[in-house]
This record gives sequence, C-alpha cells and structure tokens, in this order.
Amino acid sequence: MQKKINRKTIFEIMNNKEQYVAAIDIGTTKIVAIVGRKNENGKIEILGLSKAPSKGVKRGVVQNIEETVNAIQTTVEDVQKRSGVMFSEVFVGIAGQHIKSLKTRGYIMRDSFEDEIKKEEVFRLIEDMYKIHVDIGEEIIHVIPQIFIIDNETGIKSPIGICGRRLEANFHIVIGQVAAAKNIEKCINRADLTLKDLILEPLASADAVLTDDEKEAGVVLVDIGGGTTDIAVYYDNIIRHTAVIPFGGNVITKDIKEGCAILDRHAEQLKIQYGSALGDIAPEDKVVSIPGISGRNPKEISFRSLAYIIQSRMEEIIDIVSFEIQNSGYADKLAAGMVITGGGAMLKHLPQLMKFKTAMDVRIGYPNEHLAGSGRNEINQPMYATSVGLIIRGFEHLETYRKSFKAGRKEEFVRTRKPVVEKETGAEMPQNAPDEQEVTMTEETMAEERVSLTDKIKNMLSKMFEVEDQRIN
Repeated sequence: MQKKINRKTIFEIMNNKEQYVAAIDIGTTKIVAIVGRKNENGKIEILGLSKAPSKGVKRGVVQNIEETVNAIQTTVEDVQKRSGVMFSEVFVGIAGQHIKSLKTRGYIMRDSFEDEIKKEEVFRLIEDMYKIHVDIGEEIIHVIPQIFIIDNETGIKSPIGICGRRLEANFHIVIGQVAAAKNIEKCINRADLTLKDLILEPLASADAVLTDDEKEAGVVLVDIGGGTTDIAVYYDNIIRHTAVIPFGGNVITKDIKEGCAILDRHAEQLKIQYGSALGDIAPEDKVVSIPGISGRNPKEISFRSLAYIIQSRMEEIIDIVSFEIQNSGYADKLAAGMVITGGGAMLKHLPQLMKFKTAMDVRIGYPNEHLAGSGRNEINQPMYATSVGLIIRGFEHLETYRKSFKAGRKEEFVRTRKPVVEKETGAEMPQNAPDEQEVTMTEETMAEERVSLTDKIKNMLSKMFEVEDQRIN
C-alpha cells in the first residue's frame, strides 16, 4: 500500500524543521519544476526535477494560459512523484523584455544620534522603496540596496550597529509589467499552487554559478535562454546593473530554419549537434543531410554555412551585451570577466567568440558549487542554472522568515505587491512619476502602518522643536 503524503506549506515545513523548497522556472523553451533540501553541510540536494516543453511562453512572457498551466501541472506531478514531497508553495522566476531597472536613493530620519541603527530600520528603508511611483501598468519586483550613507558618510555596506541621524542608501530597483507578473501568478494558481515569490531570473542564475570572489572582483553574468538573454553585472559584491535582451537561442534556430529552408525541429537539431559559433574554423568539406519535406529529396547543408548563420546572430547578441556592459558604468572594473550560462552557453566555440568580441575572459557557468547528492551530475548543467538559483533564493527567503518569526516580527517581512507612496518617507522619486497605485494590503495592516508612522513623525517633530526652543532660550 502506497504511503499517503500530505501537502505541505513552507510554514508547516518550517515548524517541522524540514528544509524543502520547490521552484518553477517558466522559460520560453521549457518549464522546469524542481524541489530540493539542505543537508547538514548547507549544500542543496535536488530531490526531484522534471521538465516539459513550453508552448505557451514567448520571450519569457506567458501568452497562452492553458498551455502553460498544463505544462506546469505535468512537471509538478512528475517531480512530486519522483521526490516523494508534496508541496503547495513555489518560487518562480520572471524575465522577459518588459523587465527594466533604475537607480534611485532613499532615506529615513532617525529620532536620535546616539541610538544604534537596527535591522528594523534598514528593513523599513528598503520597504519604503517599494512605495515609489512607477509607470502605470508596472510594479517593483526587487529592491536591492547597494551602498548605505549615514550622516553623509558614504561607502557603508552594513549600517547595523552604527550611530547616526540620517540613514540613506543607493538602490537598484527592478521593475516589470503587472500583467506579466499576474499572468504568471494566474498560471501557478490554476495549477493548484501558491506563488511564494517572484524572482528575477538573472539574479537566481548569478546565485547558482558565480563565486564570491568573482562578485567582488567584478563580473558580468550572461544567461542565454531560449527567448531572452539575461544580464547581471556585479562589482564589490554588489549588483550594479541588470538587463533582459529579447533574443536567445530560438532566434538562432529561426535563422537556421529560414536560411536553410528546413523545418523547425530539424533546425534545432542542427544547432545542437553540429552548430558552431565560429564559421572560419568549421570544416568546409563536411555536410549533414536533412530529410526532405513530405517525401522530397533530402537537403545537404555545409557545416561552415551553418556556422556562419549562427555566428552572425550571436555577434548581434554579443553587441547588445557589450552595450549593456558599457551602460552599467563598470566596463573597466570587471576583473573576473564574463560568465555565460543557460542552454545557449553549450553552443560550440561560443566562449571563444565572446572573448574575441569583448576582449574579456569568458567561462561557462555550472551550478556545481551549491549542489550535493547523487543527482548532482544530472543537474549540473548550464540550462538548469536558473532552476538551482531559484532553490537557493527560496532558502534565503525561508531563512529570513524564520528569523523574523522567532523574533515575533512576522509582518516586517510580508511585502506588498504594489504599495502606495507615503509622503512622510524620504524616498527620492523617479522623474515623470504617474498617479499613486492602490495598495494590496489588509485594512488593519494599513491602519497600523499609518498610526505607527504618524506617531513616529510626531515624536520626531516634537523633539526637534524642543531642541530648537532650548537653543532660543
């Protein structure tokens, strides 16, 4: 008799001291469901992984709800059967050409010079950034602090424990379309799952394949997926720039299909088995025979001709990557060079081409540093970098919640999706800000926030006036 396994939420898992996290990578070519746990050494053991073709997604954006839901259900059922873990909450990656980023600065004024800065104040400053105005139809996905400033003292990485009156920080903010995020959430909900958090895919991939030394020295991650190419620039252990390019491996496949006048599936096979990113070194005398359409005569395609088609498109993608690196302002500080990952990174001679075009050191990124267990070799592929990164981010989220739960501050870590800008905060707003958006919070939480914030401001103002009166007298 088969043992019945109950469905578990993250909170139930936390109370049972079980370390399970589930994630779903919704890509243009494939949908991957994955579940893992942490062992006693802090390494991640992948208990189950399943993938299915992604037919309802184009360039990282869901365009067919039904097909995407069916693919999610297929992978989830398979991975639950393989792992023996029934889960109801998942972490999901988000990408697509709608993703953009901006830099801004925010601050809060503290009541006293003498009191040390606490974690709660840093969290409050970060939460304030989720309240800045964005364009209509957009929402903030990530707020990433870069450098903190305390009373005009710059270059502070960790302000906790430092005394000061004005707590300020530079932020890297990632923005995406509300509709795209809602469609992902709708697919997850229709698959009888709960979306725990949306995570930007290049950040997840970076966690999986980049080392701490690379992030400190300066490195650019290039995640070449089926529909998009994701970019993340790190320097001094801080994320400096993110971008999503709406071109990936599918564009190369399409070029081969049109250039050789063959079917889609044959073009994909050619790219994987015989493709090369360098046309000059491809053998000119070798050809591959492709079956003709509907009984027609087979076609012979030269290896070199195939390579030139691939190289032309890859050079265009590399040019855009180079532009984004220059746009980050850290092009001259990337001592660790470039790390390429994703399914497109397996294209033959691609590192050589990227090194030639960018004059940077290039390596292929494998998510092996964080993995353990018997299934390590199967998972240790560039195409699964985002999936493993989502698991890593999921454990970070779980750990943060656990700490807040133990401290009795559960509400501090429950971020709203589209908060309203509070006039009392010192957040610097981007130019051309639209009207305020509606807050998706409970009325009780909103009332508590208003009262708490109002009281703090009253106390702060009263103290300021008391000090001023003393000076006058």
